[in-house]
Amino acid sequence: MFDDHSDLIRDIVLEAGLINQTQADEVWESHASTGKSFADGLMDTGLADRPSILQAIADHLGVQYYSVIPATLPDEVVKVLKPAQAHKYMVVPVSDEAGKLTLVAKDPFNSSAVNELTFILKHDIEIAVADPQAVEAGVIRVYGEPSASSIEDLLGEFDQIDGTVATEEDVANVANQAPIIRFVDLVLQEAVKAKASDIHFEPFEDQFRIRYRIDGSLYEMAPPPKNLSSAVIARVKVLSALNIAERRVPQDGRIKTTISGRAIDLRVSTLPTQFGESVVLRILDKTVVNLSLDALSMKDDVKEGIRQMVNKPNGIFIVTGPTGSGKTTTLYSALREVNTEDIKILTAEDPVEYEVEGIMQVPINHQVGLTFAAALRSFLRQDPDTIMVGEIRDIETAQISVQASLTGHVVLSTLHTNDAPGAVTRLIDMGLEPFLISASLEGVLAQRLLRKICRNCRTAYEPDKEVISMLDVDALEISNKKFYFGKGCTECNRSGYKGRQGLFELMTINDSLRTLITQKAPTLVLKQKAVELGMRPLREDGLRCIFDGYTTIEEVLKYT
Repeated sequence: MFDDHSDLIRDIVLEAGLINQTQADEVWESHASTGKSFADGLMDTGLADRPSILQAIADHLGVQYYSVIPATLPDEVVKVLKPAQAHKYMVVPVSDEAGKLTLVAKDPFNSSAVNELTFILKHDIEIAVADPQAVEAGVIRVYGEPSASSIEDLLGEFDQIDGTVATEEDVANVANQAPIIRFVDLVLQEAVKAKASDIHFEPFEDQFRIRYRIDGSLYEMAPPPKNLSSAVIARVKVLSALNIAERRVPQDGRIKTTISGRAIDLRVSTLPTQFGESVVLRILDKTVVNLSLDALSMKDDVKEGIRQMVNKPNGIFIVTGPTGSGKTTTLYSALREVNTEDIKILTAEDPVEYEVEGIMQVPINHQVGLTFAAALRSFLRQDPDTIMVGEIRDIETAQISVQASLTGHVVLSTLHTNDAPGAVTRLIDMGLEPFLISASLEGVLAQRLLRKICRNCRTAYEPDKEVISMLDVDALEISNKKFYFGKGCTECNRSGYKGRQGLFELMTINDSLRTLITQKAPTLVLKQKAVELGMRPLREDGLRCIFDGYTTIEEVLKYT
């Protein structure tokens, strides 16, 4: 709970008078830089203790606070929930009186869990607040340890299922059989536990492959039998409210579920292939919208440069990089810097992946003509201060973005280019006049995401001279430097990597660069001038990460 709701908890403790605004700002700054929750920051500094914070949350929600979960509970109350339900939603029933079931919840803010339980149990439910750790312990004490079933264990049950399907009704029936339901649920649970960003269901002629994308790389898991691919995919489509009878065209959907007490959103995409439908689930990490620039692995000068750009009265700020390089995270972090009561923010996104309080978000819908350009035109009549456009894809969107910036708006967007100077060339290639780019562009941030060396198995070594020569650095620059790699361990799934690290290249547009842009200077000339003015290229930032022991030479060579 504390990790997922720092914004809300900050407002609640301020409202309760536990701290003042100055103290809140100080704790917020420190929590952002350390990655700890705001509540943990309060407790670490001694400004508030855990019971006071929990009582404030209960008062805010208008519910009861249990400082201790009762040691004994009536059997009739305990039996209202099945053990699997208690573990999934992380709740303990403490009373069932006057037709109202009271549950202490690990996350009392999770309204979707309440709605799901109300529907499942056919019961009025009231949530109560308790220490999240006490709730976890209470679930285990009352209902026992969670089922030790693994994906491999469930595969044995598939022998009892006839995967042959002749009609759509057969597919639906098999998809609703208990082993299939448990298997898909467990695939989702394991993916969230492993901090995967995507789940791939891939049918081939003689196998059905399931893979997780973790830290940018794909890892295969134990697959179910090939003949059950239709049933497993149908189960995913049922969860995402897609048409299981339609297998000829791509479909897009969404799954909202609860895993270990956490509300999880997944974006679902299906694609017809030669041997069946391929399905990819994108796990949307809601903590992204709670990140500040301080929580990203940027050097201070880059952070301050971005802050200055987004706080200007007008201008365009572009984040560039390949798909999966963290552009969305950076944009949300930048928006958070200006998301205050006196600023109106509008975003056009395709699709809206994260809901952000205080921001008006518009999902792009090409089928009805709501393109980025159409949304932007409407935005200008909505009196915004700051606008975010998911991507500048065409000349029309680029022109309206420039128009918006020149009429007193800050515009944030993304492009796909190899480096920061390349964004200027890309805009010119689209057909935008150089003098308009020069007049409106304030800065470009290029970025990449590299895998971090696992801290548990990190080992120093002496790399080959041939490998070092590929970095193209002076011998003196690497003298007395240590190099590391991950040997591989259970913590990192034997990969040697765990987590990811950002590389950043910020080009701030000044008068010298504006002159070159107006003259249509080539990308190389722009880059040379930007470096001369203080821009740190991606490769140089990568060297910093190598020398600091965060990543390997191979990762930097791969992405820069």
